[in-house]
Amino acid sequence: MDKLQVKIYNKVNELPDSWNALPNNDVFLKTSFLSALEQSSPKNITSQYVGIFKAEKLVAIAIIERVEMYLEDIFRNNNDKYLTQKTKQLISRIVRGNTLVIGNIMHTGQHGLYFNTEEITYKEYLNQLALVINKIKSNLKQEYNKKVRLIAFKDYFEEDAIHNNQTFFNTEKLYKVQVQPNMVFNIPESWNTLEDYTSAFTKKYRDRFKSARKKGKQIVKRELTIEDLYALESKMFQLYKNVSDNARVNSFILNENHFKTLKEELKDNFIVFGYFIEEELVGFFTLIINKNTLETYFLGYNHNYQHKYQMYLNMLFDMAQFGIENKFKQIVYARTAMEIKSSVGAKAKNMHIYMKHTNFIANAMLKLIVKYLNPVTKWVERHPFK
Repeated sequence: MDKLQVKIYNKVNELPDSWNALPNNDVFLKTSFLSALEQSSPKNITSQYVGIFKAEKLVAIAIIERVEMYLEDIFRNNNDKYLTQKTKQLISRIVRGNTLVIGNIMHTGQHGLYFNTEEITYKEYLNQLALVINKIKSNLKQEYNKKVRLIAFKDYFEEDAIHNNQTFFNTEKLYKVQVQPNMVFNIPESWNTLEDYTSAFTKKYRDRFKSARKKGKQIVKRELTIEDLYALESKMFQLYKNVSDNARVNSFILNENHFKTLKEELKDNFIVFGYFIEEELVGFFTLIINKNTLETYFLGYNHNYQHKYQMYLNMLFDMAQFGIENKFKQIVYARTAMEIKSSVGAKAKNMHIYMKHTNFIANAMLKLIVKYLNPVTKWVERHPFK
């Protein structure tokens, strides 16, 4: 049997030509996206790319991100009560430092692993990844005198075959944690227009759609060009920060050049819509085309206009309209705001991560910390369709 060989790459331009030739259909694993990320990554995230070879043939790949976690990045809302602040300080003491994420921490879903099942078994693949993780850990120690504190394999749906590998996770002392679900909207094949979508609503949700559209009538919406993204770069960053800073927990801040760089690299597979009032940009949302799936990405808006124009709800409707009219099979609305996303047709799909702390005592507390940072929220699922 051919021995497996592993290579760790630090730059996208070092990757072999065979990388893009692998039959995975995930844009987040292709060099165009990885290159955009490399040029516009948050300052605390560094990516490494793993190639596993069998007799010189590339049979498996993985993305591993080193994330440097700090208190000011994790918790940005500083208006907390004393006790909450103390809790956050304790948590940050345990989670701050270097985390290795197998996958893409910036986007919901499994976008870090691919292997050719005809060439390598899942068990062999995971065992190679364990060797790679240890190699990266020792490199960090040697080069920077830094310790890896957390290791996480992120975002697997319940039906993912990775869950059949409990022996591996037990041996590596990684445990399974449920995180917030991914909101996914499967589009019926028979739908072609916005009218197909809205006529499927019950009266209550059709009225809600009409009301949102009426409130958002003054908004001028248009797709932004690469020139727009250059001109509006700092404004978009400010709008993104408005939304991001209100999140309960963050592990990064996007680089200001992120959107224009993605447009340069992904071209037509990256779409940005701007919302204007009297020619001022007051909101935007971004979409990534991933074969038959439309992936919603980052958005931003001015809070002063949000309620009056129902901006967020209108964005969700516009994403649905774009997905339907362009014949996508599904729209991934990602996690957070589950209730409002279910009101436009998305369904919750449970997700899990596998993780561990490298310190034995901290590892025992980690489950509690993850629950605090990422609570499985109680929310009411909406059923908008007849």
